[in-house]
Amino acid sequence: MKRDERLEIIKDIVTNNRISTQEELQNLLVERGVSVTQATLSRDIRKLNIIKKRDKGESFYSFLTSGNDKINSDLHLYFYNFVISATSVGALVVIRTKLGEADLLANALDDERDSRTDILGTIAGADTLLVICASEKDATVLTAEIKYILMG
Repeated sequence: MKRDERLEIIKDIVTNNRISTQEELQNLLVERGVSVTQATLSRDIRKLNIIKKRDKGESFYSFLTSGNDKINSDLHLYFYNFVISATSVGALVVIRTKLGEADLLANALDDERDSRTDILGTIAGADTLLVICASEKDATVLTAEIKYILMG
């Protein structure tokens, strides 16, 4: 099966079911005749901008969404959905998120690291993310980029 076909099946499953775990999603894929490794499924989930949302103590997969015209990349979509505030200090950017979302944003930034020379790495806690930038100027620009997205 081609990747695009598999992605369409995953979209359909997530849209029409309340999926709590990758294992559950993987089992539903098997029921539809799609065999996929956990690593491939994780990449597919990121590619489709699927995240875990929390509602009334329950977590489930859902799609990242935005009504913001300033969003022109997957990373901007993550900023829009997860960031509460961003502050630069020297070559560091401290980003506050809702509880449990700092690691999701860290993963998105780490995925972008190959295409962005301004980000050297990230360290995530439960609701705080530290981004290590290549320079103080890079940290200032990243903070301004995040704030621009947050302004809607």
